[in-house]
Amino acid sequence: MEDNKMDLRVVRTKTAIRDALVVLVEEKGFEATTVKDITNKAKINRGTFYAHYEDKFDLINKCLEEVMQDMFNIVERDFPGVIAELEINSTPVTPFPIAVSIFEYLDENSGFMKAMLSSKGDLSFQTKLKDFMWKTLFENIPNPFIKEDNLLVPKQYLASYISSAHIGVIQQWLNSGRKESPQEMAQVLSTIAINGPFFAAGLKK
Repeated sequence: MEDNKMDLRVVRTKTAIRDALVVLVEEKGFEATTVKDITNKAKINRGTFYAHYEDKFDLINKCLEEVMQDMFNIVERDFPGVIAELEINSTPVTPFPIAVSIFEYLDENSGFMKAMLSSKGDLSFQTKLKDFMWKTLFENIPNPFIKEDNLLVPKQYLASYISSAHIGVIQQWLNSGRKESPQEMAQVLSTIAINGPFFAAGLKK
């Protein structure tokens, strides 16, 4: 019972620290934010912060690791369904479940994701996110989701296009106030990803 109380306190402390980071990034930017700012905002002492993180960079890296692991779990669970659906129907009329799940996750973590993907966030965040997408799609050993033998273009350009386009759509949605539901955004992204931008623009039937 005591361990459960301790675990709950740790979760609450880490949540307070992460929430404080988000507010401070929005207010003054990640670069200008100090550990003292974070502890003051989270209403904890510095010793409590350093019990969990080495510095603000360790904090952001651990937050990123949690996000990447959560998203990888979604991809690992749902991506095989995308391949199966495409083998049956090359132009699905409903959004892929993986896209719905990703946008639901982004919606639940919108404050953190918006702050980190903004110009005030950690400038390396997007680079790390793109690297995660590369490794997930092409280097998921021993079963990469996209096989290099099937590619029609060099994989580095395909990976760059996929990651930049997807992150751009996510940023636009977060910055515009998430007016569309996760299901609607999943439909948008599925339409662009499966049929291509020219089809989405009405230039290709």
